[in-house]
Amino acid sequence: PLQLLQPKTVPKRLGTSQKKQRDPQVPRSLIKEIFRYFVKMPVTRDALKIVEKCSERYFKQLSDDLEAYTHHAGRKTVEMADLEVLMRRQGLVTDKMPLNVLIERYLPLEYRKLLIPIAVSGNKVIPSK
Repeated sequence: PLQLLQPKTVPKRLGTSQKKQRDPQVPRSLIKEIFRYFVKMPVTRDALKIVEKCSERYFKQLSDDLEAYTHHAGRKTVEMADLEVLMRRQGLVTDKMPLNVLIERYLPLEYRKLLIPIAVSGNKVIPSK
């Protein structure tokens, strides 16, 4: 004898998604573009995956260190001085290679204008503090 087909019940969704929350990441395309710019030769997919993983770990450690410096100073906001201390500890900023030189060397003009104060006509300094 034929049995009647019973419709399957679909569980109701709760207000929240059941997907696992993911941490924000630097886009893969950006990492790939930056890495290929500096390498200037073909790179295999496996090598790019390793570079992505290393970049993720580097930025995680960087943010943890900046958070520790800010917390140690008794502030809730990361300041440029915190970043400069971190870069000094990493050996990127030295007395012979100050942060402003690195900014001028590696960042486009739009970002340089935001980070390095510039005197303009009318006795004004951009960016203002």
